[in-house]
Amino acid sequence: MAESPDNLVLTYLRRIDEKVDRLAEDMREVKSRLGILESQYANLSNRLDRLDERVGRLENRLGLTEAT
Repeated sequence: MAESPDNLVLTYLRRIDEKVDRLAEDMREVKSRLGILESQYANLSNRLDRLDERVGRLENRLGLTEAT
């Protein structure tokens, strides 16, 4: 009779261990994807900054800016 509780506990512990392993793998994937998104956001932000500078230069050339 002593074997049943031990086996039951071990069975549950193994299931928990498998689930933790899957969660760890999922977290690695999420972190990887988040890193890619951060990189793409930084790239987009830089492009928008350059575009803003170009529009500012165009406005200056066309005299569309207010005198400060």
